[in-house]
Amino acid sequence: MTDVHHVREPTLELPRAAKSGIYDTPLGTAAPCAVSVAIDPVALVTSECITVTSAMRKNARWAQSSVSAILGGGGGTGYSNDRSDSPVPGSPRPGLTTRKGKLAVGGIESDVGLAGRWGLRGKKGKSIQDNPLMAAFAKLRGDLQECKDITNFDTPSLLHPFLQVIRSSSTSGPITSLALIAITKFFSYNLINQNSPRLALAMQFLSSAITHCRFEASDSAQDEVVLLRILKLMEMMISGPGGELLGDESVCEMMETGLSMCCQMRLSEMLRRSAEMCMVSMCQVVFERLKNLELRANEAGENLEEESKAEMDNVKMAPSAEGENAVNPQSVARISASSDEKSGDRMTITPAGGEGTRGSSEGEEAQIKPYSLPSIRELLRVLVELLDPHNKTHTDTMRVMAMRIIDVAFEVAGPSIAKHPSLADLARDNLCRYLFQLVRSDTMSILQESLRVTGTLLATTRGVLKLQQELFLSYLVACLHPQVEIPREPGVDPLLYEGVPQAPRLVKPPPSQSGSGRSTPVSLKERQKLGLEGGSRKPDAREAMVECVGALSRIPSFMVELYVNYDCNVDRTDLCEDVIGLLSRNAFPDSATWSTTNVPPLCLDALLGFVNFLFERLNDLPRTEGFKDPSVLLQQRQLKQVIIRGIRKFNEDPKKGIIFLAQQNIIESVDNPDSIARFLKGTSRVDKKLLGEYISKKQNGEILKAFMGMFDFTGKRVDEALREMLETFRLPGESQLIERIVVEFSDKYCESEDNLKDVADKDAVFVLSYAIIMLNTDQHNPNMKSGTRMKFEDFARNLRGVNNGKDFDPEYLKIIYETIKHNEIILPDEHDNKHAFDYTWRELLHKTEAAGNLDICNTNIYDAQLFAANWRPIVATLSFVFVSATDDAVFSRVITGFDQCARIAAKYKITEALDHIVRCLSTISTLSTETPPSTELNTEIQVSGNSVMVSELAVKFGRNFKAQLGTVVLFRVMTGNEGVLHDGWNHIVRTWLNLFANSLIPPFFSPVQSGLDIPPIPLQTPSVVIERDQASKDVGLFSTLSSYLSSYASDEPPEPSDEELESTLCTVDCVNACFLGNVFANIMELDSSSLKPLIDALLRQIPDLDEEGSDVVVVRPEYPSSPINSSMRKGPKYNPDLVYVLEFATCLVLRDAETTLAHGKALAEALTGIVRNASRLHPLVVSRSIYYMFSLLEHSHEHSFLRAPLALHSVAALDKSLLDKSALSVIKGLSKCVKGSSALRSEIINSPDLWVVLRGLLHNQEAVVDVFGILELIASESLTNVTADNYVAVVSLLNDFASEANVGATYEQKQDRLIRKGKVQKKSADYQGVEVVARGTKSVSMIYQLTTRVPELITQSHLEKNEAWTTYWLPIFQSLSTQCTNPCREVRNLSLGFLRQSLLSPELTSGDHQEWTAIFGDVLFPLIGRLLKPEVFQGDPRGMSATRVQAATLLCKIFLHYLVMLSEWEGMLDLWLRILDIMDRLMNSGQGDHLEEAVPESLKNILLVMASSGFLVRPDSGGQQGGNKELWDQTWKRLERFLPDLKEELFPPEPEKPVIVEKVKEPEVEVEVVEVKPEKAPETADTAPPPVEPINSADID
Repeated sequence: MTDVHHVREPTLELPRAAKSGIYDTPLGTAAPCAVSVAIDPVALVTSECITVTSAMRKNARWAQSSVSAILGGGGGTGYSNDRSDSPVPGSPRPGLTTRKGKLAVGGIESDVGLAGRWGLRGKKGKSIQDNPLMAAFAKLRGDLQECKDITNFDTPSLLHPFLQVIRSSSTSGPITSLALIAITKFFSYNLINQNSPRLALAMQFLSSAITHCRFEASDSAQDEVVLLRILKLMEMMISGPGGELLGDESVCEMMETGLSMCCQMRLSEMLRRSAEMCMVSMCQVVFERLKNLELRANEAGENLEEESKAEMDNVKMAPSAEGENAVNPQSVARISASSDEKSGDRMTITPAGGEGTRGSSEGEEAQIKPYSLPSIRELLRVLVELLDPHNKTHTDTMRVMAMRIIDVAFEVAGPSIAKHPSLADLARDNLCRYLFQLVRSDTMSILQESLRVTGTLLATTRGVLKLQQELFLSYLVACLHPQVEIPREPGVDPLLYEGVPQAPRLVKPPPSQSGSGRSTPVSLKERQKLGLEGGSRKPDAREAMVECVGALSRIPSFMVELYVNYDCNVDRTDLCEDVIGLLSRNAFPDSATWSTTNVPPLCLDALLGFVNFLFERLNDLPRTEGFKDPSVLLQQRQLKQVIIRGIRKFNEDPKKGIIFLAQQNIIESVDNPDSIARFLKGTSRVDKKLLGEYISKKQNGEILKAFMGMFDFTGKRVDEALREMLETFRLPGESQLIERIVVEFSDKYCESEDNLKDVADKDAVFVLSYAIIMLNTDQHNPNMKSGTRMKFEDFARNLRGVNNGKDFDPEYLKIIYETIKHNEIILPDEHDNKHAFDYTWRELLHKTEAAGNLDICNTNIYDAQLFAANWRPIVATLSFVFVSATDDAVFSRVITGFDQCARIAAKYKITEALDHIVRCLSTISTLSTETPPSTELNTEIQVSGNSVMVSELAVKFGRNFKAQLGTVVLFRVMTGNEGVLHDGWNHIVRTWLNLFANSLIPPFFSPVQSGLDIPPIPLQTPSVVIERDQASKDVGLFSTLSSYLSSYASDEPPEPSDEELESTLCTVDCVNACFLGNVFANIMELDSSSLKPLIDALLRQIPDLDEEGSDVVVVRPEYPSSPINSSMRKGPKYNPDLVYVLEFATCLVLRDAETTLAHGKALAEALTGIVRNASRLHPLVVSRSIYYMFSLLEHSHEHSFLRAPLALHSVAALDKSLLDKSALSVIKGLSKCVKGSSALRSEIINSPDLWVVLRGLLHNQEAVVDVFGILELIASESLTNVTADNYVAVVSLLNDFASEANVGATYEQKQDRLIRKGKVQKKSADYQGVEVVARGTKSVSMIYQLTTRVPELITQSHLEKNEAWTTYWLPIFQSLSTQCTNPCREVRNLSLGFLRQSLLSPELTSGDHQEWTAIFGDVLFPLIGRLLKPEVFQGDPRGMSATRVQAATLLCKIFLHYLVMLSEWEGMLDLWLRILDIMDRLMNSGQGDHLEEAVPESLKNILLVMASSGFLVRPDSGGQQGGNKELWDQTWKRLERFLPDLKEELFPPEPEKPVIVEKVKEPEVEVEVVEVKPEKAPETADTAPPPVEPINSADID
């Protein structure tokens, strides 16, 4: 006979695909859809009745039965013939009744024989009634004859005959199968639906029948078909329309039946798997109902847990394997086949609304309550108990089956389970305890399933499993984190490994066990299996564990929750850091050596998934309601770090550790024993051995007392109290220290009156405690032989009379002895596997309530802290994988990861993270090397007007795909995040420099963008420039060899190959793909503070030239033919990188006023340092640096970090040759400054160094125009520019410019020659030197304009008036007089005119001083003296004669103009005599006829004016004496030398006659000066001397 109540043996595990398919079945798919039936439902039921009864009649037992079951209604029923007892059609069938909700099988008359049952006629001819099974079908058919709508037919009555067949032990498997098929059809075709009468009762009957099915075993295959149909029907019932009407007991029976079939090993593998699938499907429905019940209870305001509490213990399940109880010894009573046979009177079922024929006294049907929390809890309890690893009756196959079902339960209703304490307690205690032990199994099927279930459990109910999750993850971390150094791979920068932890933070050093009761440590293997150490797990096991961690990490909030609940909790481990470190370390390829090749990609995927979750939450609105304040969490984490440091110090030196903790306010003070004891007992990180030694020292007695005061030994035996105490520290080795501890322990133990029942006083406790410690050592010392160990009698004998003179209770001592014997008192860390886990679990459950629930963190407010704490291993992993990977998919994921990490770092301003990302990518790109590649062999290829520079860097980079990809990723990461970078700019700048030096990128700013009026930065001239019309197709060996030999013969580098050119083009494309323009545009949008790191990075590239002993900076050796260096081969080499850095920094600093103020000082120091050390740098670097310095000065003159005098002095101090080479940059920079603000201009033009610089650049053809522009701006634009400080310098430089105009004499003299030849031409405006002449004439004009400035300068001057006159007037006169001898006729004539006007200025003689008379001795006389020099005359032979005439005329005119004033001067006579001497020299110069004519006429005019004015008067005959006489005598004495007849001509002798002396008004004498026209005077104005102005008496005034 086959019974469904059997538990199967272990089965082989299905393949993974099949296993996963079990759980992939959607909820409810097991239930058939409502299918409409094409035939009459009543006829269908009738057909099913005939099918069953026909099959029964074919059996020998029923072969002679009445045919009434086939014909319907004709046979005996086996019930009373009383018509009043016959139910109406469709009413409930007799034969069944309900008893307290349970199904009872109607019996048969006990005195009816076997033959009577089959309807046979007896030996005595009596008519034997038909068998009840057949009669039931006959009755049903009779009732169906009157039925019109099967859905209105009484459901229990409809099912009754079929249920009897199912329950009958006398039927065969095929017949039972037919009955099951019929019932299945009724449900499938919707003949039984939610509206069917008494459906709930029918479902209970059906449940009872199929769970108590009995049939005769025959063929095993046929039997299993029956069981399969039972499973199918149970699944249909649970998930069908009547499933919710089943009671708790019915559900439990069905689940028990299914579990039993899963566990019966005598059944086939297929059947057991089918039973498992059925259980999975039913559990899905059952636990889905839990969610619905929860919703209904919430809507109704009810508490499902409270309502179900009373019924929890009324429902029990006990699935069995091979007839043995597998779960609970109290199995539910079953009605066996024998009880069916021996039942008493037949039972009837009470009709609906009426009384039954028999048993009606039992009352109406009991109301059936739909199943709820009790059955669900019982189901979960049974499944959990199947996992108990210490229950030997449970096989691994059973555990795997149970875990699969549990997994589905939590997948469906995990959160709901966590909300119900009765279910949550199961998960929190037994389920987790069993799973965590199964995880340590070496059987892969057990390990995989336990990991899967644990993962699902934590994913759905982790909110109530805070400490359990910590224990589980700690074990995984300890198992999976390899504590070996990452192997260094060749070619991989060690930088890429930085940040990957070598060991998890939770791993503690192995405890030292010396001094404990155990002298030999527990084997490492045993402790590894337990998970107390990392554990040497098999590769497949490691892979499974990694899969579990990966699955958990795919929960979006999982890592955040680890960080918030553990890493920021002082009492918890840093789980988040450890898990990320674990994933990071195992993502390295070497982890495959101790695991599998799947582990690295699994870990990488988990890391990238975590980063992706952070990235997806970046722009979410922060949710703060109900969450802890992030700042509070940060403080907690910081406090935790302080405590860890303090404990580390304590473990090294307890005294220093306590001091540190007191300083950090972790403990109140070093003198507070309570605070110290509370801290030491409350932390698990303290070294237990050290703790024992510390508290037992004599000076720490108060701490020991306070430490003991924190225990509660009430109600505990001495050994239990002693065990509790010794679980917190290890006893020291010295007896004196142990004694102190035991004394304090005894005092504390005896404080409770309850503890003094078995011990008399603290002395007794003291002795007993010592005895227990000795017993513990004796029993567990592995060096002692078992025969010599202490027996109980020895233990008791040692304690005689120590309990206050009495003996201890033997039973009390016996219990202590047995406990110590079987369970050593030892530190938890030193327990063997079972004891250690039991202790850990007890402690965990004890702390669960205090720890509280785990905070679910569906928010992004903690992401910043989380990423800041854990980015290092992530970035290191991405970097290494990027370098070592070969698969495109991996590259894609890693690139995305880099990008997301950078954006996260930028969003949360985690500068250090972004810097490190840039650093790693720069290393990968190979472009940020501190030692730049050589540019010696750079070759420029020109094709069709386009050029490309083939260089060593470009070729190598173009061949390195990973470097190219890394570069693109680098600048992709940078773009948009420039404002967050800090130290990363160092690598970016070096990258730019290397690209720039090899012509791969242009300068960042065009002249328009930069605002710098300066040419682009020149690069090194390539060693060779090759022009190609098209790419060479001749690449044969001969052509290659010829090219090489020819280049070798010409001492040139070989021509680049096509492959090198292609690599270079790849480099160009890569650089273009970086879109550096976007980076530069973003940089210019940064605020001033964000620019500081970039500017600092740029300036760091400048060598410190001020260091003592610094050598000449030679950044890169260049090819000798470079024209830039050709003139400086013996000097410093040109370094374009330095110029690039300076220009870039200057452009950034000058961007706006705020930036200039913030960063100008640093730039100014760099620029002035370069100019100060100019002799050690290439002139091109110096010249551009000077320009940048003046540009900075222009924008920063209001600030003090760069002053104009300092800048000008540094330039003025340059070597003359260096200044000349830097001329253009210097003068352009100066021009900008001078044209700038008036304040800056004033500061510059008053600096003496400016004029040193300008004079030094006077002869530089490139700079002279700008030099004159500056001078013109100073002297002409505003006279206030000329001050006392720069007056002399301005006049002097103007004089120099005027002197330079002497080049115009060449053109003028050429013109003279052409005129003499009769080739008269118009004056040209573009002859050589015309610009110089123009500048000279302008200079003369500006000198003259300064005369208007002189009076004001004299007024402002603090000098004496005579000294001031000499200081300010004399330079102008001397300059103009100097230019009066300029060979250039145009300049000379203009100067002579301006000199005349200047000398006639009324301001000249203002004041009472006589210094103005120096115009003769210091100006006019020297002028004429120079004019008389032959070399001066030869400068312009044709024009200089006229100039002499003009000079002589000027001298006479000035003398006459100031004659009156001179008459009052004591030096008048000497002056006049000197004038006469000069006239004598002019007359006798012998260099032309002009002077011979002009001088006498001028003298005649002077003499006549002097005579008419009364200054030159003939002495009277009376011999008048005085000045006039001397003047008269000396005048004619001198004139007689060269004009002897002049006196007679002007003053003929007068006849002697008396003279009437009377005062006559001074006549106004006007004397016309005769214009002297030189012989053959030229017709042009340029060559004609200016006419001699007439002298009149008005000039005397």
